[in-house]
Amino acid sequence: MANSRRVSRVSSLIKREVSQMLLFDIKDDRVGAGMVSVTDVDLSGDLQHAKIFVSIYGTEEAKMETMEGLKSSEGYVRKELAQRIRLRRAPEVRFFEDHGIERGDKMLHLLNKIRETIPPEDESYNAEDE
Repeated sequence: MANSRRVSRVSSLIKREVSQMLLFDIKDDRVGAGMVSVTDVDLSGDLQHAKIFVSIYGTEEAKMETMEGLKSSEGYVRKELAQRIRLRRAPEVRFFEDHGIERGDKMLHLLNKIRETIPPEDESYNAEDE
C-alpha cells in the first residue's frame, strides 16, 4: 500500500496531466462545449482508482454534454496516464462534476442580499469615542 505522501504526489501528477489532456489532447467536441478545469483528484490508497473532479463553466446543456464527452474519454485518459506516469498499473479513471464553485458563488450572492436588507449602522456612533 502506498503512503500518503506518495498518494498526494501521484494525485497532483494526475491532475496536471489530465489538465494538459483537456487542453491539447482530447479531441471530443463535447468536451469543448463548456470551459473545463480539473479542481481535484481523489486517489485511492492503493493507487488503483482515481476520481477526477472537474468544474465546468457554461449552460446546463453544455455541462451535460461536456460530462458525456469526459465519461466517454475515460479509457483514453487512463491509457495516456499509463504512458505519462510510470506506475505498475494505471488507475481506473472516473470523472465527477464539482459543484463547489457554484455553491460558493450562490452563498456569496445570498450573503450580499442579506447585507442589503440590514439597515446601515448609525453613523453618528463611533466605537473610537469610548
